[in-house]
Amino acid sequence: MHDPEIPVNIYELGLIYAIDLYDDGRVHVDMTLTAPNCPSAQELPAQVKEEVERVPGVTSADVDVVWDPPWDMSRMSDEARLALNMF
Repeated sequence: MHDPEIPVNIYELGLIYAIDLYDDGRVHVDMTLTAPNCPSAQELPAQVKEEVERVPGVTSADVDVVWDPPWDMSRMSDEARLALNMF
């Protein structure tokens, strides 16, 4: 899944902090956004929830947006840095 404003996968951007899987098929995701005033603050977590719930075997998903630790560019993968020319 891509950030609507940045053509890079949100995982590669470092926005996904944790994914907890439970035996009953529940999934919990802690994620952040690039900035608190991100224009996608409402829709991006909902889209992540919808995408996770489409995975076979997942019974439900919940997504929490967290701000600690704050996101910064050091969380990006090398692939994301290359795609965005941020080396």
